[in-house]
Amino acid sequence: MKSLWKALCAAAMIGISILPARAEDKKTITMGTLSWEDLTPITGITKKVLEDAGYTVKVTEFSEWGIAYAALAKGDIQVLASQTDYVAQDYWDKNKNRLEKISPVSHGLYQGVAVPKYVPIDSLEQLNENADKFSGKIIGIEPGSGLMRDTSNAVKDYGLKLQLVEGSTAAMTAALKSAYDRKEWIAVTIWEPSWMVQKYEVKYLKDPKGVFPPPQSYYWIGHKGFTEENPHAREVMASVYVPIADITTINGEVKDGKTMDQAVQDWIGAHSDLIKRWENIKKS
Repeated sequence: MKSLWKALCAAAMIGISILPARAEDKKTITMGTLSWEDLTPITGITKKVLEDAGYTVKVTEFSEWGIAYAALAKGDIQVLASQTDYVAQDYWDKNKNRLEKISPVSHGLYQGVAVPKYVPIDSLEQLNENADKFSGKIIGIEPGSGLMRDTSNAVKDYGLKLQLVEGSTAAMTAALKSAYDRKEWIAVTIWEPSWMVQKYEVKYLKDPKGVFPPPQSYYWIGHKGFTEENPHAREVMASVYVPIADITTINGEVKDGKTMDQAVQDWIGAHSDLIKRWENIKKS
């Protein structure tokens, strides 16, 4: 009986000795991202704040949501910035039992069909009666994106006679610039935050049927258990919030010649007092 009691006490002491180690954050954070205008600044700024708090941050770039969410669900990465309500809702719903929301990090993403402000129409319902002036086309971006999915639904729901043209963000941008310089009519799929919204005076066409989602939030999401295993890192990440207008400004600077790293570092330098407040988190 004494031997059993000694064994139980020894096991208890081992358990107690392990607890502090479990409570300490792992010092390396594996972060995922996609090389898009909205996600890259969010990722870069949060990475800097975590590094200043003593963490090593490793960033893996993915080409599309499906791969990124699969990696997060498996634990190949620990955290990822994403919109979970509309843009990536399918991926979130599919994997959410293995994921957790950490904190909101920005708000205001909006996507839709837009025309230059000099084009005298204001609603998606007016596209058909002016189809010829738009050469029967809505110029889109990469197939498979949430914006293209929503625009395809709009074409169906509004019975539009215009063809949604798949392509790339670069091709859409070039088409918008060409038409804008010539004051020609053009309809494009576009979003906020984007430097294009700053560069060109465009207006989103009204969507009375509500096909396009309302402005969306960005969240840091993690592999399930991240907060429990990394309580301090979670608090540091939860302190970070980047206004959508600042993301747009960063993208405008990149368009004007800065690298994304330079633009992010310049933003951090201009907001050093704010960064210090974000980093002012004590370990419990």
